[in-house]
Amino acid sequence: MRHDHLITSKQLSRADIERVLDYAAEIDADPSAVADRHADKLLGLLFFEPSTRTKMSFETAMKRLGGDVVDMGSVESSSVKKGETLADTVRVIEGYTDALVLRHPKQGAPAMASEFVDVPLLNAGDGAGHHPTQTMLDLYTIRENAGLDDLTIGIMGDLKYGRTVHSLAYALSNFDARQHFISPESLQLPREVVYDLHQQEGAQVREHEAIDEVLPSLDVLYVTRIQRERFPDENEYQQVAGEYQIDVDTLEAASDDLTVMHPLPRVDEIAPEVDETDHAAYFEQAHNGVPVRMALLDLLLREGGDGDE
Repeated sequence: MRHDHLITSKQLSRADIERVLDYAAEIDADPSAVADRHADKLLGLLFFEPSTRTKMSFETAMKRLGGDVVDMGSVESSSVKKGETLADTVRVIEGYTDALVLRHPKQGAPAMASEFVDVPLLNAGDGAGHHPTQTMLDLYTIRENAGLDDLTIGIMGDLKYGRTVHSLAYALSNFDARQHFISPESLQLPREVVYDLHQQEGAQVREHEAIDEVLPSLDVLYVTRIQRERFPDENEYQQVAGEYQIDVDTLEAASDDLTVMHPLPRVDEIAPEVDETDHAAYFEQAHNGVPVRMALLDLLLREGGDGDE
């Protein structure tokens, strides 16, 4: 890694990504090799939004590296309720820890916070912006199941508010992936993201409102939840809720080798019956968060922040 902080997948080159994924594979194969790597280190968790997988996998990753975590806890029980600014919060907790993980409802908050700290800061999701560590475990899962070269991927659901989608789309442009974005018109990928992708050399982007026309050609189908909490208007949410769903009947038109992914949590967009098929990879995807975040933390925590091996 050549960076002191991980804020967005846009900052990562193909070489950066492959270095992390290769290292995560080594750790996955032999976690004991790094078990005491950071026995004297503390990771600060600052989650201003709910989280299960991201928060717990970061905590697990740090402890498997031999370190420990300190947790800000809920916003309601913190000094944020007293009016403390994010800049002051991160500067205070920086003094207790060797690295920070920040999730925040405001897009751009991690980038701003990183300007106030000298320890590595990792963005664990900022509103409808980015989620780069999720992207890294997504790429790891894709590579393990379908490979990253000559990839055709469908990304379906809430593309407007889905930060996992935005991060993944930018990262996949490094691999010349054929990306098909499937959503209702009201939840299309933001125009600025589409513009940025078209500026990337090798990016291949298509948009659709129905999955039928592209499903047979896909190597990977990445399904996302319609994010009710992001909608400014409940009526807008109700108009699209449940509109895009995958079940075993849907998958009859897919390739036998199709990999179905989801960043989780799911609501009703993937039927539970899909869990028992060979297509389902979303629980494997969640488990991959531990070795991938172990790799990221180790690289960023090494002396100097440059990850030299």
